[in-house]
Amino acid sequence: MSIRNLDKAFSARSVVLVGASPRPGSVSGVILRNLADAGFAGDIHLVNPRYGEIGGRPCHPDPGALPAPADLAIVATPPEVVPEAVAALGAAGTRAVVVITAGLGAGPGSLRQQMLDAARPHTLRVFGPNCVGLMVPPIGLNGSFAHASPLKGDLALVSQSGAVITTVIDWANDRGIGFSAMVSLGDMADVDFGDLLDWFAADLRTRAILLYVEGITNPKKFLSAARAAARSKPVVVVKSGRHEEAAKAAASHTGALAGADAVYEAVFRRAGMLRVDDLDELFDAAETLSQIKPFRGRRLAVLTNGGGLGVMAVDRLVDFGGTLAPLSPDTIGRLNAVLPPTWSHGNPVDIIGDAPPQRYRGALEVLLADASTDAVLVLNCPTALASSAEAAQAVADVTREHHGRHWPRKPIFAAWLGGRTAEAARPVFQEVGIPTFASTTAAVRGIQHLVKYSDAQEALLRTPPSLPSDFSPRPEQARAVIRAAVAEGREWLRSPEIAAVLSAYDIPIATAQSAADPAAAAELAAPILARHGACAVKIFSPDILHKTDVGGVRLDLTTAADVEKAAREVIAAARAARPDARIDGVTVEPMIRRPGARELICGLADDPVFGPVMLFGQGGIAVEVIRDKALALPPLDLSLARDLIYQTRISRVLEAFRNEPAADIDAVALTLVKISQLSADIPEVFELDLNPLLADADGVIAVDARIRVGPEPRVGRHGVNPRFAIRPYPKQLEGRITTQDGLSAVVRPIRPEDERLYKAFFEKVDTGDLRLRFFTPKPDLSHRFLARLTQIDYARSMAFVALDPDSGDLLGVVRIHADADHETAEYAILVRSDLKGRGLGWALMKMIIDYARSDGLKRIRGEVLRRNTTMLAMCHELGFAQIRSEDDPDIVEVELDLA
Repeated sequence: MSIRNLDKAFSARSVVLVGASPRPGSVSGVILRNLADAGFAGDIHLVNPRYGEIGGRPCHPDPGALPAPADLAIVATPPEVVPEAVAALGAAGTRAVVVITAGLGAGPGSLRQQMLDAARPHTLRVFGPNCVGLMVPPIGLNGSFAHASPLKGDLALVSQSGAVITTVIDWANDRGIGFSAMVSLGDMADVDFGDLLDWFAADLRTRAILLYVEGITNPKKFLSAARAAARSKPVVVVKSGRHEEAAKAAASHTGALAGADAVYEAVFRRAGMLRVDDLDELFDAAETLSQIKPFRGRRLAVLTNGGGLGVMAVDRLVDFGGTLAPLSPDTIGRLNAVLPPTWSHGNPVDIIGDAPPQRYRGALEVLLADASTDAVLVLNCPTALASSAEAAQAVADVTREHHGRHWPRKPIFAAWLGGRTAEAARPVFQEVGIPTFASTTAAVRGIQHLVKYSDAQEALLRTPPSLPSDFSPRPEQARAVIRAAVAEGREWLRSPEIAAVLSAYDIPIATAQSAADPAAAAELAAPILARHGACAVKIFSPDILHKTDVGGVRLDLTTAADVEKAAREVIAAARAARPDARIDGVTVEPMIRRPGARELICGLADDPVFGPVMLFGQGGIAVEVIRDKALALPPLDLSLARDLIYQTRISRVLEAFRNEPAADIDAVALTLVKISQLSADIPEVFELDLNPLLADADGVIAVDARIRVGPEPRVGRHGVNPRFAIRPYPKQLEGRITTQDGLSAVVRPIRPEDERLYKAFFEKVDTGDLRLRFFTPKPDLSHRFLARLTQIDYARSMAFVALDPDSGDLLGVVRIHADADHETAEYAILVRSDLKGRGLGWALMKMIIDYARSDGLKRIRGEVLRRNTTMLAMCHELGFAQIRSEDDPDIVEVELDLA
């Protein structure tokens, strides 16, 4: 369940308060006052069997006694009454309820579970319990016990904390910032972040979404919804519990699991969300997002009447990773004409402390006309020589004129310092849509929020390079090794098993051979020494993972005698350090001599909330001390892998420096992709370390590795790892088809790199067929549009491409996109015009219908132009019902019941 019946809450026409009370100081008394005072135009009903009327309003004994079912209910009763009240509301026809009450417990048999059981038969959506309530300013609804009502606007705030809701109301009302909705989630028994991200992504009243997150309880739904929402509008998130102690507090407060903060950082990054650290920064983001749309470009010009103020702004800009706009000679010449000779002659543009409003006006006009400037920050510190209020008015006037003449508008930001000065300037700036800040730090940070959001959008739409054609993993080979170990009850693979698993995914590793005793080790060493000149001896024990911790490693051994001696020493050292450990002997492996190679770590961990997580960073024995690492959620493509690499400090050392050639970063990125694919194919792998992974100009090789495995009896839908928070590419759906006309094609799910195929494909689709598919003869074929076609979320979309087996050219494509409830999917299909009539469209439609049925969808629908008789005939043969559209007589709505 996702957005079903949420319209009954956010577009409610009637509300019932269950547990209404005449006591002004009670929770229900405050809710009733807020309902009455916020301007709700619909009916407000009250339920409480103890009263006949409250405040002049009739009070009913139960929901069934209402004159008509209420769209939305607010329940503020004792805990033991909640399940009964929810059952009565559902039976009466209410479909959304906000449960304010706390103390419902958790788990089987709890009042919370009884509440959910009562709601389920009626698809009654539950907000809460243990929440402040729900506010929808555009319809005048304040169904909460907050102390004030928010203003009407276009920001949506969703919070697990009621205190955050009430704090934001005060802050926003003081600044004239309004909201499309404020939702207190509380314990998230039913409605959660994923549901509301889906709702607000499609809500035309909402321009940006703000989240306060303590923990995520449904990671797959959250990520799928977040990725969809962030593609359509800014999503800003505060995640509390960034450190271990706070994370524990958050879990106890909400009953939700709080994963490691680095994992949440990776989640937000992958979804394209903008993460901020605290409420102050959330307020900065709200200030900018409420008045400025995200813009492209990074170059900022700073206009100031105080030199030190401008320098501080530049310092903060650099701290936040921003870019100072270069001023062209022409711009400097134009500034010379309107400023005194003592101005700074550079960026920041210091127009001197005695700057009158005309000087602000002239300089701002020049900067807005400068092609090398993407945005302008205007600063003012109060002086006795000029009026800050008049300066603010001059900036507002120029802004109004600029907005009237130019599109797109160049964004302008302001920071007027000084208490009274700032308060007087704020309404002047609000009138023309200039975000206003109380400090240079807040201003620069607010600007960078928009820049980071735009960068994230570009990253989401970046097309990755294709994987090498010679990467053909052999998952069955690896699976056999792992399942044998699991069957024996072992958690960690042995060295030869690790080598076999990595070999199946073409991950190079130094080959290790095991020896039961020192004499056998010396015998194994002879051929290794003859070929490599030196070898290493390591303790071989299923109970000892970190060999160096017990003195279990000897390196650079050059003779068989040295190997035999080293073997005795590591066995003795291991037994002394770990007398409880099983010692199976030692391993002997060649010394890998790669002068100049960088030591890296690549790995896979298992997060209790989000499942498999990829890790990359600086490797070696001090990896925990250095802590130069970054995390990402699989599945990875080569672009995502490179992004992961460049989040670390060690990435700089991978580039060429001094006399060292650059390491093969592509090989490192490909190794990460291979580990990602291994995790997708084999759910039994819970942890994997390649440490160190040596990287140089010649490629990569793992010197040591560990793999932890465990039973994974469940098989995910379509055969993928069920623990993945993001559904990976479903390789098992690849295949071939041959139509009745003899046309042969390779058919597989679409991949992001398929964007490159579309240009040649559309050249072979005539304008008539384009009109039938896109309802226009000239569809948008920009990178942004094509990226949305090819970079899909397999959790809610699927597209199959048919490719020529020889040339790889795109022959046709069929797709479906499911609604947020994952019940109905809309389909689309397009085949090359020169291949029409050969059965390819029929074969692709059959394939997507079979997939939709296996994916649990209930129906497929589409819109077909009435003159597209070929498609209508095919839909008829496939069993689609056809209905004339009430909105457009030229369109036929088709629907297939998959049941």
